[in-house]
Amino acid sequence: MIKKILLFGNPNVGKSVIFTRLTGTTVIISNYPGTTVEYHKGEMELDNEKVEVIDVPGIYSLREPTNLAEKVAREMLDKAKEEGSFIVVNVVDATNLERNLNLTLQLIRERIPLIIVLNLWDEARHLGIEIDYKKLSQILNLPIFPTCAITGEGIKDLKENLNKAKMSDFQFKEEERWQEIGKIIREVQRISHRHHTFLERVEDFTIKPITGLISAIIILSLTFILIRLIGENLINHIFDPIFNNLYLPNIIKLIEKIKSPLIFEILIGKEIEPLKSFGILNTGLYIPFVIVLPYLFAFYLILSILEDIGYLARLATIFDGVIHRLGIHGYSLIPIILGFGCKVPAILATRILERKRERILTALLILLSSPCLPQTTIVIALLAPYGIKYLFLIFFLLIFLSLVSTFLLNKISRGEAPEIFIEIPPYRLPYFLMVFRKLLFRIKLFIKEAVPLIIGGVFFFGILDILKIIDLLNKFTGPIFQKLLSLPKEIVPIMITGFLRKDVSIALLAPFNLTPKQLVISSIFLILYLPCLSTTLILLKEFKFIDTLKIIIFQLILGFLVSLVLNAFLI
Repeated sequence: MIKKILLFGNPNVGKSVIFTRLTGTTVIISNYPGTTVEYHKGEMELDNEKVEVIDVPGIYSLREPTNLAEKVAREMLDKAKEEGSFIVVNVVDATNLERNLNLTLQLIRERIPLIIVLNLWDEARHLGIEIDYKKLSQILNLPIFPTCAITGEGIKDLKENLNKAKMSDFQFKEEERWQEIGKIIREVQRISHRHHTFLERVEDFTIKPITGLISAIIILSLTFILIRLIGENLINHIFDPIFNNLYLPNIIKLIEKIKSPLIFEILIGKEIEPLKSFGILNTGLYIPFVIVLPYLFAFYLILSILEDIGYLARLATIFDGVIHRLGIHGYSLIPIILGFGCKVPAILATRILERKRERILTALLILLSSPCLPQTTIVIALLAPYGIKYLFLIFFLLIFLSLVSTFLLNKISRGEAPEIFIEIPPYRLPYFLMVFRKLLFRIKLFIKEAVPLIIGGVFFFGILDILKIIDLLNKFTGPIFQKLLSLPKEIVPIMITGFLRKDVSIALLAPFNLTPKQLVISSIFLILYLPCLSTTLILLKEFKFIDTLKIIIFQLILGFLVSLVLNAFLI
């Protein structure tokens, strides 16, 4: 009786879509113990019994692991062999049969029960690729099922025949594996001549160095515009009105019935307006659900579409040459892009990177390279009346500092800059049901992992506020800001507590009639000196305490030094 099904395959073969077809929407996203490698786990019903289904990380080789994902896949297979009662479903890209058979033959050598799925069957036909899968089945002595996972073609046959998985008796010499693959391809595959399609011409345009860079700039610009439009409209027209007009008045009435000023201050805060104080049920919920979630929803929606189309791999390849000099590779671009919208999902997205060193350098680049989207909007609103030169100065400084800091830390810290090995998939129309399922998974992950930390952090600072510790902090640090940064003492509380919500802190500078120089100094300081509260909590979740502390200390020193230099030399 089958107890476990492992889905094995190369990256970008549609394995995750087949996993979703088999398991439905009840999916657990887990990190493999001791690593940052994620995999999906679910259940399906087979012969009236529950069977565990595992979407193994996409790999190219079992015998010569080149990265952490391949090591994890090897360990997963070894564990399944020890436990027994399992089968492996090898998902193969029918448009790249020769390359995919390399993993298939390695799986055959493992002497395990196998089924082969020839996915992307429709696309192979469109490309003029004809595969005699029945003959391939005879050669390998394995059941083979052609599928198109996106439309569901062939999935029913696969489900009904999972019990037919078997060990292959196909024999070959390991050192002649590729020669054997070539022989199989000659016997079962025919390719007919055809002209380039429109999508193939677009593929060429978006991967070549010059045209690829131009198209990347255009696509990224449109991405940011869309994220801003979607995020702001969700906040202004849905999330904020619901929170302030429906949720907050009713929760206040409920808490007032307790008739305890202390409990009211802990749960709601000293001020009713969100972000003016540290109430758990006020600011504690407003930050993740009203401020972060709309932008996270917008970004993950666009990200999932670009991912399913097949563009992200091209984007990472185009920029790899530039950011490789910083000790990170092209995949780091994905969380860096996320950071322009919100730092919280960006730090979470560093999980796609394998090495700790890469993750820390990428996190630093995320934190320093730009303010988040709400901060950017407020900075532009405050400084635009004084001319574009001040805005240019701020954003140029941030980019320059982030690149120089990451470059120097890369040189100081030990470790190699890994090469990028990315499968470039053909462009495909996105399957929107899968897009929204992935979006739902990512939002669930945010709510499960990030929201409790944010609420806990707000509670902690609320207690500090009640105990007057924050006021004491302002009293001792006020003279430092006045003497060293030439800023009025009235804005010191804003500077000290700005980590709670940086864009609001920057916006609160408006009533103080600061000069352009003071606005530049205070804005740069608020952007650099500390990660915001939400980001700090996520840093603690994703990295060790000592690594988070190092990042915070580095930012604090950098923020003060840059502000000091600006105060001394900016006219």
